[in-house]
Amino acid sequence: MTALSTHTTKPATGIPALLKTAFINAVIALVLFSLMVGVRTEAGSDGQLTYWTRFGELASLVAAVFGGSIVIELLRQWIGPAGTEQLVPPALQKGVSLVGRYLAPALLIFTLLVPVIFYNQRYILDLAILVLTYVMLGWGLNVVVGLAGLLDLGYVAFYAVGAYSYALLATNFGWSFWICLPLAGILAAFWGVLLGFPVLRLRGDYLAIVTLAFGEIIRLVLINWQDLTGGPNGVSGIPRPTLFGIPLSNTDDGLAAKLGIEYSATHRIVFLFYLILALALLTNWATIRLRRLPIGRAWEALREDEVACRALGINTTTTKLTAFATGAMFGGFAGAFFATRQGFISPESFTFQESALVLAIVVLGGMGSQLGVALAALAMIGGFELFRGLETYRMLVFGWAMVLIMIWRPRGLVGHRAPTVYLKKAQAISSDLVKEGHG
Repeated sequence: MTALSTHTTKPATGIPALLKTAFINAVIALVLFSLMVGVRTEAGSDGQLTYWTRFGELASLVAAVFGGSIVIELLRQWIGPAGTEQLVPPALQKGVSLVGRYLAPALLIFTLLVPVIFYNQRYILDLAILVLTYVMLGWGLNVVVGLAGLLDLGYVAFYAVGAYSYALLATNFGWSFWICLPLAGILAAFWGVLLGFPVLRLRGDYLAIVTLAFGEIIRLVLINWQDLTGGPNGVSGIPRPTLFGIPLSNTDDGLAAKLGIEYSATHRIVFLFYLILALALLTNWATIRLRRLPIGRAWEALREDEVACRALGINTTTTKLTAFATGAMFGGFAGAFFATRQGFISPESFTFQESALVLAIVVLGGMGSQLGVALAALAMIGGFELFRGLETYRMLVFGWAMVLIMIWRPRGLVGHRAPTVYLKKAQAISSDLVKEGHG
């Protein structure tokens, strides 16, 4: 009887089970890809429909699914499902824990040295600036999605408000970047509050639909309000930021002339790199500090259970509005930087695809995890540049990577929901309060 119970509780992990699972997945892939890949149709020159077959590519895809299913099942058995004892050696577990402890400081030190190491490689510097921009956007959206648990699909709207606020103020009034930067954040936070009021009674899918509509409304306003925003033509000639009023240009009053060094266009790129790094670190520091304050704990309570949050006496209206306003403010800061870095902005830069990308970074990295968001932005923005030459298969690799992450790390790369407040000492409960009669 004991042997029988042991056999019934043990999962079927033999070779026949692996082959059966792989065969089923291959058959499903064959059915799905038969019309999409196996048969190609196109309108001919005479107006009639022509078609040709690609059975070789179809067979390759089915074989890849078959082999990939076997590899996934083997890796799953080695790693072990969540909540069970994992088949990882203790030495490897200790090494992973040690790496996790020093990963964030090592990444920060490496980031600070990027302009020094890659000073003569303009492409890497531009890519690093782009990655840091998305890291900042991810940390801003993490306040709304990761901490407060409010699904926002229109985050790009605040990004656009910040960019256009700086562009219009700088071009029309001649104000400097350092004056327009806080104003862009304030205006974005104001629009975040305006978005927060209509969605106070919504949650889940309904909240996502309203925020998605808000993002599209902002984009359509930017396209159609041509007198103010320039419409599809956008805004050009946006001023560059200065270093304490000193421009980084090849002029007599430029930074290079004042320091007596040879002018290089890389000076401005390095300055922009450290500028976005400072803004991203400011976002990270503010988010961590807010999370430890009562408002941060209210966000986490709202994320876990809104009904229980109300029962505790927390004002959910204020909690939601502050979450939207805080996340929108950081998005406005990133938008202002984007405008000054590009020198030109148009509504085409603020589509729903940007919101989906930032949301994917937050979910992939782990909702509520600052380090996870940074790693996800590095992987999704920087890592996929490796596949720039494989344009046809780029999104296929992206999709496979997302699927694998969701299988093995459903809460993200560094996903956790650790509370910000712990009880220092365990407290005994009176025996009168428990049904069993003992504390």
